[in-house]
Amino acid sequence: MSLASLRHARAVLPQPVRTLATSSALSKDESSWLSKLMVRKIEPTKNSHSRMLSDKFDIYELHTHNVRPDSVGKYLENYKNTVQIVQSKGNLSMELIGSWNVEVGDLDQCLHLWRYTGGFEMVDQAKRELSSDKVSYVQLMQERGTFLRSRHLQYLLAFSYWPQLQLREGKNIYEIRSYRLKPGTMIEWGNNWARAINHRQNNNEAFAGYFSQIGRLYNVHHIWCYKDLQGRKETRESAWRSPGWDECVAYTVPLIREMHCRILAPTEFSPTQ
Repeated sequence: MSLASLRHARAVLPQPVRTLATSSALSKDESSWLSKLMVRKIEPTKNSHSRMLSDKFDIYELHTHNVRPDSVGKYLENYKNTVQIVQSKGNLSMELIGSWNVEVGDLDQCLHLWRYTGGFEMVDQAKRELSSDKVSYVQLMQERGTFLRSRHLQYLLAFSYWPQLQLREGKNIYEIRSYRLKPGTMIEWGNNWARAINHRQNNNEAFAGYFSQIGRLYNVHHIWCYKDLQGRKETRESAWRSPGWDECVAYTVPLIREMHCRILAPTEFSPTQ
């Protein structure tokens, strides 16, 4: 047989065919992992997401301020004075939970988290009261605008499965992990994180978890507290060694359209440190 004939014979040899038996021999781990990446169909519900995911009457207000780099000191002094004015008004059902500077992520950015006890009625009341204070509060608001490049506001609700919020003392850093979910997947997210949060409480790192009500919708914010970056690394590695954590991650990843994290340092006037 010539060399050309030999090459032709090899070319027409039948290729191996994957039979049913071969397919069934796929590892269970592989098929299990693929099934985790499939987002389950979400059934219609007659209850709002807020009723199903939150059992609290508190409204949280998250301010994101992008500060001019040459005005950070003046801005912080301005906001500190604003906080003192709010605290001096004893008839407002609002309190500052935390104020932070971004140290890793969007630099020259500050975040402020307020809590209103009693729902949106208390939000409306506080807005009316503060806007009527033309001498001090409104003047500080106007001055603050000269220090900013841009700003954003969201009203949030707390997830019912998240541990009760506790202000921290001592020297800590915080991490806020923000997620933009696919519309219609918030209930699926809540169902999975109701289990996942059990894997993230060994070092009391779970500070707060929220989902948006007004502002950018289908946003989720998880805030974690650590002693330092090394403590963050060790805590997260410990979670991955916890049986079941990988499944929770695998189920929630397909629900996300975008995510990012920022490392935060508390300001000197932040109630949580």
